[in-house]
Amino acid sequence: MSNPLLRPSTLPYGLPPFPDIRDEHYLPAFDAAFAEQRAEVDAIVALDEPATFENTIVALEKSGQNLRRVEAAFYNVSSSNSNPVLDDIEAQIAPLYAAHRDAIQLNAELFARIRTVYAARHDLDPEARYLVERYHVEGVLAGAGLDMDARLQLAAYNAQLAELNTRFDQNLQADTVELAVVFDNADELDGLDAGQLSATAEAAHERGLDGKYVVTLILFTGHPFLTQLTNRASRERIMAASRARGIHGGEHDNQQTVLEIARIRAKRAELLGFANHSAWVAADSTAKDPEAIARMLGTLAPAAVRNARNEADALRDIAVADGITQIEAWDWGFYTEKARQAKYSVDTAAMKPYFELDRVLEDGVFFAATRLYGITFSERPDLVSYHPDARIWEVFDEDRSALGLFIGDYYARDSKRGGAWMNSLVDQNTLLGMDHAVVVNNMNIPRPAAGEPTLLTFDEVETAFHEFGHALHGLFAHVRYPSLAGTNVARDFVEFPSQVNEMLMLWPEVLANYAKHYQSGEPLPPEWIEALEASTGFNQGFETTEYLAASLLDQTWHRLSAKGAEGVSDVGSFAAAALAAAGVDVPFIPPRYASTYFQHTFSGGYDAGYYSYIWSEVLDADTVEWFIDNGGLTRANGERFRQRLLGVGGSHDPLDAYRSFRGRDAVIEPLLRRRGLE
Repeated sequence: MSNPLLRPSTLPYGLPPFPDIRDEHYLPAFDAAFAEQRAEVDAIVALDEPATFENTIVALEKSGQNLRRVEAAFYNVSSSNSNPVLDDIEAQIAPLYAAHRDAIQLNAELFARIRTVYAARHDLDPEARYLVERYHVEGVLAGAGLDMDARLQLAAYNAQLAELNTRFDQNLQADTVELAVVFDNADELDGLDAGQLSATAEAAHERGLDGKYVVTLILFTGHPFLTQLTNRASRERIMAASRARGIHGGEHDNQQTVLEIARIRAKRAELLGFANHSAWVAADSTAKDPEAIARMLGTLAPAAVRNARNEADALRDIAVADGITQIEAWDWGFYTEKARQAKYSVDTAAMKPYFELDRVLEDGVFFAATRLYGITFSERPDLVSYHPDARIWEVFDEDRSALGLFIGDYYARDSKRGGAWMNSLVDQNTLLGMDHAVVVNNMNIPRPAAGEPTLLTFDEVETAFHEFGHALHGLFAHVRYPSLAGTNVARDFVEFPSQVNEMLMLWPEVLANYAKHYQSGEPLPPEWIEALEASTGFNQGFETTEYLAASLLDQTWHRLSAKGAEGVSDVGSFAAAALAAAGVDVPFIPPRYASTYFQHTFSGGYDAGYYSYIWSEVLDADTVEWFIDNGGLTRANGERFRQRLLGVGGSHDPLDAYRSFRGRDAVIEPLLRRRGLE
């Protein structure tokens, strides 16, 4: 009991006691929590009485409470504030966790009890019935119905994949740090504003490179600085470093890891009775079928590429004045901004002084949530999180009752993995008496030097709204059972609430409340806003093509049969052939993620599921039109969206929940209009 991870937290809302947790606590806590849950499951299986919902399903839901606490704290810290000790622990835990999960999911006697409850589920209330159905489908897809030899082989595959996924992630994080681009003088970074230049100098200082400037890499291909840097050679260096991650040789090369992951996933799928990994993943999604995914992506790709090539012609007309006759990947962002300014008089870089971090959060993200849902926020500096950068807010409902805690961790650091994401530290569920949620948003905004304001790019503002949509899903979900809590929904549905929340960024009354100059307080000029709205569809050919290229690459890797995967020996050649076959091999538009740094699909839980973003965007675009047609950001509209979609968490079929909100199935036309693909 001296281990703080192995007892319920006494802090408000069950916030983990991070100041008391040391690195050496994690391994013993995992060991103890694994053993505890195995004993609890053994007790369920050993029961002499017939299987019932209470003695089997509810007992399973109550099992592993310490493990939930340990994993929530550990995986939050290992992704947000890691170190070599935590990296080593994660590598050790990965196969142990896979074995523990398999010991439960592949337990034939336990699954027999689940099948018994499943057969009698029709007498249960809707949430309990849905929970039983989830247990059954997850057991079937996990391989619980296979014979002993097949289950042993399956467990071996799962252990190998756990190790490989962790290796991929750690290689990528290390390579991202090592390949950061060092510049000797500020002239090479001409075009950056004072705050950005200050951030690159601060990054150099943190690495002991005083007097130099370091551009740290981000998760996706390229870098936001490419839209501003006037020095073409500097742009090329940054793009080359970004695309070299995991494929340049050395100890962090991910090529062999990618091949091994693809091969084992294909073998596992065939063992489970599926043609390939994509078919296995789709079986538990709203898409249901990889052919449906292929049809959608294949329908969108030709129009997107056609638009992108037209955009490239327009950019070339501008670039020729600089002696550039061929637009390259590192030129696209720079000349796109020139074209945007020429056509719409929109300069997104000039908007940064109007997007100061605290104002974006409190007067934008939080303000919009208050307008739509009635919730309010109060910062809690008395509560201590896992890193000094991670700030904590208490969240209240309209009647001042508590909803939970929101933690915002916005600055980049070498100990944090790339990208932006939401974590849950505490899931609301009434079964275990967890009445409130604790959720975390992470971003990677470059930290300016001390005393300088944190000014966000246009894309970073959008990301802040997006990730807060996930946070709202976690805060609002009100369920009885832990397995149905928060964002535990189909993977190709989970991005829907976050994408809907992006609409609030440019909603007139929201934008007017937060987009104010950090020094003068003057609002964003109205003519800029009008131009911004007019340019909404600008550059959609590029954005859709780079996204579709990554999605199609993900699908191609995971539609390989076991035999087909064995025949792939070169990652680069395979990817090039896949993009060519899909018609998205556009030289000046690389995929948003290449295979060796495609964290979503090779370590981030979106394997064969990166299509989810545009699949969910169909629902998102349809929902935004509903809000527009029904009066905008009214409390009534917010309450309907909250109660029928966000509030149900994973306790309903997601498409049934959507129909309850919208009154019908989603249609694709709003998405086509948004992306200029009519």
